[in-house]
Amino acid sequence: MRKLSAAVAIVLLSAALPHRGIAHDMSAMSNGSGAAAAMGAHAHMSEHMKLTDPRPSSSRDEARARELLARLRRALGPYRDYRVALAEGFRIFLPTVPQDVYHFTDFKASGEEYRGHFDPDHPGSLLYVKRGEDDYVLVGAMYSAPPYYTPDELDGIIPLSVARWHQHVNICLPREITLLDLLQGKIGAGRTDLPGTIPVAVNPAALDLDDRLGFMADGRFGFEGKIHDRDACEAAGGSFLPLAFGWMVHVYPFSGDDLKVAYGMKVPPPPATGS
Repeated sequence: MRKLSAAVAIVLLSAALPHRGIAHDMSAMSNGSGAAAAMGAHAHMSEHMKLTDPRPSSSRDEARARELLARLRRALGPYRDYRVALAEGFRIFLPTVPQDVYHFTDFKASGEEYRGHFDPDHPGSLLYVKRGEDDYVLVGAMYSAPPYYTPDELDGIIPLSVARWHQHVNICLPREITLLDLLQGKIGAGRTDLPGTIPVAVNPAALDLDDRLGFMADGRFGFEGKIHDRDACEAAGGSFLPLAFGWMVHVYPFSGDDLKVAYGMKVPPPPATGS
């Protein structure tokens, strides 16, 4: 069946998951084992990410891509103040976890995207860079699509010659943690009995790490975890997910005219204040 029910769509919401910031934070605050876990997270990122294949460029694709950037710039205008997004019901995904870019997700809009309803003026997630405590700068947006969409269907939304859609694959979560838990911010914060947390005897900073990172503290579990196969996951006390969520793509409309940056995988620097 190619149609998703509303309930399933809500579970498959478009919250792209933590990026390299997690690894950097663990490395900075740990003694040896945490640093190794952070390095492992980097080494295994390719095991957790599936990308669409690029297609040959064309003037038509470039025109479509630039039209979307212009439209998205206008649509995102009110959300330069992140407090407007929060007031309208956007929720910060994993706010305690250090990330390169934070996703403020509109659950209703994301659910519609996962049901195949694309609205360029209402992306499911807004993307912000955090500059300080309670200080977020808008850099872009994320669109999502159902996991069953074909390359041609994705290309119909945003050209594959310009952007590479991605999926999160081969994910290991502790058995007590579900994707819905993640969307609700439940990561086992403060627990010491959950797989992935760090014992205090191993690291004096463990309590702080466990409180902020939960099951992602030791670097084995999650969307950048060292574990990326079913056997290792089950042996570590986890549940293996071949696919988490659906297709996703980031768009950065404030980064200038270079389409490789605007539709790239790397988070661009935030725009200057007032621009």
